[in-house]
Order: sequence, then C-alpha cells, then structure tokens
Amino acid sequence: MNVLAISCHPDDMEISCGGTLLKCLKRGDNVTVCHVANGDMGHVVIMPEELRLVRAEEAQNAGKLGGLKVVTCDIGDLRVNGSDRTQIDTLVKIIREADPDLIITHAPNDYMCDHVEVSKLVQNASFSASCPHYEMDLGPACKVTPLFYMENYHCVDCEPTEYVDITDELELKLQMLAEHKSQVVWLKDHDNSDVLEDTRALARVRGIQCGVKYAEGFRQFLAADRLTVKRMLP
Repeated sequence: MNVLAISCHPDDMEISCGGTLLKCLKRGDNVTVCHVANGDMGHVVIMPEELRLVRAEEAQNAGKLGGLKVVTCDIGDLRVNGSDRTQIDTLVKIIREADPDLIITHAPNDYMCDHVEVSKLVQNASFSASCPHYEMDLGPACKVTPLFYMENYHCVDCEPTEYVDITDELELKLQMLAEHKSQVVWLKDHDNSDVLEDTRALARVRGIQCGVKYAEGFRQFLAADRLTVKRMLP
C-alpha cells in the first residue's frame, strides 16, 4: 500500500505516528511524510529564516534514519489555512503524487491552530485530489482516501478506536525524534515538556490499554466514501 502521513510541523510525525510508519515500511508499504508547516517560529533564539533551514535539515535526517521519504509544503508557522486555495493545491499535488491508500493526519480538535488547520486542509485537499477535472496540471486524480487521526498533543481528548503495536519500533521512533534537536530544547523551554520522555510514556499508556508494551492510538474519520472493510493500519 501507499501510506501518506501529513503532519503540521517537523517532529509531529515522530511524536504521534512514527512507530506506525516504521511498521508500515516493514510490511512493504511505500511511506511518504509531508510536513505542512516549516516550523520557523519554533524557537526563542533562532530567527525564523534560519530556523526554517535548520528544521528542514532535521526532518530530512530523521527521515533518512527511518527510511522515510520526507517532503514539505514549506508554509510558515501560524499561517496554515485549511481554506486557502493555494495551500490546498500545494497539498493536492503532493497527495496525487503519493497516490495514498490511507492518510494519517491531525485530529480537528488538536491543541493549536496550525494543527487544526492542517486537519481541515487534508480533508479539503484529499477530496479535491480525487476530482478528475480539478486542476489537471497537478497530476492525475486519485481515489478518495480513508483518513486516520493520530494522537492529539499530550493525548488530550483523543480516545483511540484503533491501536498499533510499536513495541519493536519504539527505540527507532525515539532516535528519529531526537534528530529534531532544536525542538527537544524548545519544548522544554516553551512547554516545560521532555518530549522524548513524554513520547515514551504515552506509548506505554496506549500499550497498557491494548495489551502490549508500547502502542500508538488512532481514530478513523467516519464519513461516506472514506470507509473500507479492510484493516488499513498495520
């Protein structure tokens, strides 16, 4: 299968669904990770234009470590707009190129505006990408794609309906997350959060819930034409 994970910032994927994507690779899937925002506001000291480059390099390093293809929409932080037609079209092109069988993205009730707008952007772009006569220069239309919402930040208000056992993938997931060095520091300073410890703890909680050591949780977007009788997650 073709799997597309569309996260907001570089490092969101590793935190919320990195283990699942590694497991998808193991079963032979083609996996693409798209970061919508470039993370240019995610530091106290480093200025936006420099940080944009730093975070792009961190994302590529993390992707190489896990064997994932990483692309970006390169939209500035706090500028993501799920109704902006230019941003929708940027994502339509990426979706059509990936031709996904499933998409993993943020839930519409996540904790900050960019994450919420990415959720809306993915719903709009994935449907637009399926329309044969819509912006034909962006590539051939693909099917309407099942959507799965990954964990909200600090697992607030996001009880999973599906779980993926990532016991064998957790350590590599954390190594990938550690490649985002600028954010490991930023999250401690800005959110008083040890992101590596928190990510391990959340995976343990989800594991306890479903009877394994470590897991990631997901909720499926329930809507017409988005559903299937197949198990999509690994």
